[in-house]
Amino acid sequence: MAVYSLCVTTGSYLKAGTMDNIYATLVGTCGESPKQRLDRVGRDFAKGSVKKYKVRCSAELGELLLLRLDKERYAFFGKDSWYCSHITVTTPDGTIVPFPCYQWIDGYCTMELRPGAARTICHDSLPLLLEHRKREIRSRQECYRWKIYAPGFPRMVDVSSFEEMESDRKFVLTKTAPCTDEEGDSPGNRYLPCMPMKIDIPSLLHMEPNIRYSATKTASLIFNALPASLGMKIRGLLDRKGSWKKLDDIRNIFWCHKTFTSEYVMEHWCEDYFFGYQYLNGVNPVMLHCLSSLPSKLPVTNDMVASLLGPDTCLQTELEKGNIFLADYWILAEAPVHCLNGRRQYVAAPLCLLWLNPQGALLPLAIQLCQNPGPDNPIFLPTDSEWDWLLAKTWVRNSEFLVHENNTHFLCTHLLCEAFSMATLRQLPLCHPIYKLLLPHTRYTLQVNTIARATLLNPEGLVDKVTSIGRRGLIYLMSTGLAHFTYTHFCLPDSLRARGVLNIPNYYYRDDGLKIWAAIESFVSEIVGYYYPSDESVQQDSELQAWVSEIFTQAFLGRKNSGFPSRLCTPGELVKYLTAIIFNCSAQHAAVNSGQHDFGAWMPNAPSSMRQPPPQTKGTTTLKTYLDTLPEVNITCNNLLLFWLVSQEPKDQRPLGTYPDEHFTEEVPKQSIAAFQNCLAQISRDIRNRNQNLALPYAYLDPPLIENSVSI
Repeated sequence: MAVYSLCVTTGSYLKAGTMDNIYATLVGTCGESPKQRLDRVGRDFAKGSVKKYKVRCSAELGELLLLRLDKERYAFFGKDSWYCSHITVTTPDGTIVPFPCYQWIDGYCTMELRPGAARTICHDSLPLLLEHRKREIRSRQECYRWKIYAPGFPRMVDVSSFEEMESDRKFVLTKTAPCTDEEGDSPGNRYLPCMPMKIDIPSLLHMEPNIRYSATKTASLIFNALPASLGMKIRGLLDRKGSWKKLDDIRNIFWCHKTFTSEYVMEHWCEDYFFGYQYLNGVNPVMLHCLSSLPSKLPVTNDMVASLLGPDTCLQTELEKGNIFLADYWILAEAPVHCLNGRRQYVAAPLCLLWLNPQGALLPLAIQLCQNPGPDNPIFLPTDSEWDWLLAKTWVRNSEFLVHENNTHFLCTHLLCEAFSMATLRQLPLCHPIYKLLLPHTRYTLQVNTIARATLLNPEGLVDKVTSIGRRGLIYLMSTGLAHFTYTHFCLPDSLRARGVLNIPNYYYRDDGLKIWAAIESFVSEIVGYYYPSDESVQQDSELQAWVSEIFTQAFLGRKNSGFPSRLCTPGELVKYLTAIIFNCSAQHAAVNSGQHDFGAWMPNAPSSMRQPPPQTKGTTTLKTYLDTLPEVNITCNNLLLFWLVSQEPKDQRPLGTYPDEHFTEEVPKQSIAAFQNCLAQISRDIRNRNQNLALPYAYLDPPLIENSVSI
């Protein structure tokens, strides 16, 4: 007789326990144990419980290969979900074998868990384990299906497939999913009701338990949004149309939600210095390109800017020194326009020329509001009248808003990270080392994007209610943006080098981002080096190659000129690819998301729409025409509600490098995780020391403030 001890840990989340019967079967190289019910006196699988059981076999089973769990009905109780954290098995000779789970097991089903040691398909030779891998991937591919949202978009998760799975599923052999909740809550069925939008509730409610928002996260989102929403509603601002009467009125909208940075923006938004600063450390710090010569479509002459440059230099000299930069919003030139409050809106496609002065400040030199030069498209200069120059800068800030929200933020983090999450779920089994590595960086991404599509991007959603391009323009911008997006853009060091911005002083996004990139790269290098010792080990991993290929096909639509790999051949290529994915799912999203309220609460700094066409002559702008160009009162308020919501990281978050679910059980990857966490802690100390001496601290890439994944 051989006796195996099982220690079963149930999660400490709300409704994590189950009343269902749980049976266990151990499968080893020498046979398998009888199917045995795990039963002790009292309730077995209560929330937070740790229970021990004995499994008796007629003989030892050899090396343990699988732990099979059967979840079956108990008496008259209805089916429920069980959150199984992990199970450890102690063999008769005292060897402890961990079986990590960290997921919800829904309804009546069978699940097979592998021991915690990560293994690529090349490490498995037994037909039993190879077949198990196939079944697991097949099961998840049936559950997580691709869907086309719009032509030219990255493919997305098909939420309706969860509803089909719910009605059809009777027996699921393996089931894994990307997220859990650590605040004591189970995934909830409620979704954010604080905005006046249409929400596809049935689809949301049928999402897999593992990919719903937790109750804590949902409640904190509502708590963050409702006070501001109700306050505006009571004061009638959400329903008030027409222009703002004076600029100071905008200060009173978010009187209870001011931040240090939002106050700083309100005080300095008119200044050229701050206008330039935002290209480096605002919410869209990826637009600048260094110029060696001016493009023909921007005919700025030395005479136009001589008084700004000073007597000791000229435009050509500054170009040769690498001190002239361009922000080009060409992508907006063909964007369709939209109507708000029954009025047509307008869009510009500006070119903004900036100069890095001897004091290290980045200053705007000239602004042309349309792509084609001509007499009806003047070049605005800081020497023009105050209102002309301010209006030109505000048009640029409107273009910044549109490009940032649609492409830099939603396309390049949310949608691409959803595609990474989907491919990871569909192509890599739970025991795969890359699955274990990426799983924490996919947490809640499918949820937040599903909610966004149901509330923001749907017809008559918030995009249609507050932006000058509406949903049609959003689809145009994102599809055009993806068509021009490259692997160079995706990899921070390559992007900075290609844009020629490695030497600009006070570029904190670059400085902090490169440190975090290096920390991620070092961590990933150790993980990859442990599991992939040679080029052949990468090339022969068919699951890994299928994962890369699916991302190339579904995220980047098979576009070869994107530069994204469709196959990986060396460990070095794999390290770079994984580093870029983790960085963009965590740090890059934090950099372009967390400051939205800070920089957008003062609406003239980030107007979502413009009600008058770009000026064709100089000398016509006044305070009244300026206010009549800015968004109306209700448009402003609805947009600020969104800014506030997405900038307040709700509870149930996991900062970068925080991995409470121990998917890696070997000592080497555990040591790599600890080293990664120590490196991030040092980066955080450096950032906080630097920020003490800054008039406007830059904290968006402080590691404890970066979420592991795109989750808001």
